[in-house]
Amino acid sequence: MRTEKEIYETVLDIAQKDNRIKAIYMNGSRTNPNVPKDIFQDYDIVYVVDETESFIEDKNWINQFGDIMYMQYPDENPFYPSDKENSYGWLMQFIDGNRIDLTVQTLEYAKAHIFDDKLCRVLWDKGNILPTLEESTDRDYHVKSPTLEQFLACCNEFWWCSNNIAKGLWREEITYVQDMTNFVVRKQLERILMWKIGIMTDFSVSVGKSAKYMNRWLGKEIYQSYLNTYFIAEVEEAWKAIFIMCDLFDKMAKEVAFDLNYCYNHSEAEMARKYLIDVRRLPKDAERLY
Repeated sequence: MRTEKEIYETVLDIAQKDNRIKAIYMNGSRTNPNVPKDIFQDYDIVYVVDETESFIEDKNWINQFGDIMYMQYPDENPFYPSDKENSYGWLMQFIDGNRIDLTVQTLEYAKAHIFDDKLCRVLWDKGNILPTLEESTDRDYHVKSPTLEQFLACCNEFWWCSNNIAKGLWREEITYVQDMTNFVVRKQLERILMWKIGIMTDFSVSVGKSAKYMNRWLGKEIYQSYLNTYFIAEVEEAWKAIFIMCDLFDKMAKEVAFDLNYCYNHSEAEMARKYLIDVRRLPKDAERLY
């Protein structure tokens, strides 16, 4: 597996030999001092160029980066918008285990967007064409303190949408339950846990994509409870996990409300939990709930 130094040397060497490439900048986890280094970190590289068309048309030029195992052309995906004339990317997984996510951007596009991410770091700038950047930082990704309206909306979304999980489990529509749990209700639990971490750290940290670093600040018991909210495609296991989720959300929401001097709608939580319990007890041949 090529070392970090070898990858950077390859990236720089290719740029210096190609007159179309004017500068290089980098972003992503490798520019974030708070992310632990490991062998799976991507190299998120941007070449600033005169134009993108010649790079797109030549399908072989990327072979200079190494032996490619497989790859993706994200800007060719019909499900996502793209601006090929100004920005085009190649996601490359190499046989040696490294991965480079490479993008070519026009100078105008780069100047307009380089400040969008404070994790950007200039690696090479032949003609000093890029603006001066501050030292890379993840502060834009730090947990933000919620307003009262955001806190109440989060709680309401959690408890209201739990009734969708309840009826889905009664109907044994497990795929619907999984979607409603993981893409709607769980996101509210993540918010509450993130806000708790923010309070604990004076809102000075990032919990990472998908809140993957929460275990750094949550106690073992709380974090294990969170992990226990994940369930397999089995109705009874799902019911158990949902009640664990409700207990955890209720506990942490009360703590966040206390810490921020916000109100918490206890009645909403109690009634939503009652509905869950009632639906769980409901016979399969029931013709009415109440």
